[in-house]
Amino acid sequence: MPVEYRLTLAGDPPVEAVAARAALDAADLSQFAPWRQVLSAGLYDTRGYSVSVRAGHDGYFGPADDTGLWEWKPQTYVNITFRMDPDPDLGEMGTHNMVESVARILGSGEEDAALILNGDVLLLTRFGGVVRKHRRAMWWDHYGYPNEIITG
Repeated sequence: MPVEYRLTLAGDPPVEAVAARAALDAADLSQFAPWRQVLSAGLYDTRGYSVSVRAGHDGYFGPADDTGLWEWKPQTYVNITFRMDPDPDLGEMGTHNMVESVARILGSGEEDAALILNGDVLLLTRFGGVVRKHRRAMWWDHYGYPNEIITG
């Protein structure tokens, strides 16, 4: 079963600009192709994931956080979805590169944001410029290196 991490940015930044922020290098950016209203790139060989960027409106996100159900309803948003196959080696590479990409995205903008695992586990939020990690013992401390890449 694939694993999906979705970083949601509040607001309406252009998907092309968000794809550029998500790309770890120019070769990654050159792989993005449009499909309907989505930009996507299959980066399994080099990054361990495929990534898609799409805009939406009237959002609702309700994953579990450390204390129960967390809800967020951004009027407009952009989702960056990282999809990884369950292969352990590719998954480890994909997770590390995804964290690098999330750090790059967060570092190049100021939007409110949420990082959600498989649509139901809240891992990170940023509101008013303050980054807060959720599920520390279950995810952040399990991998370790994300704590070094994304501070907060």
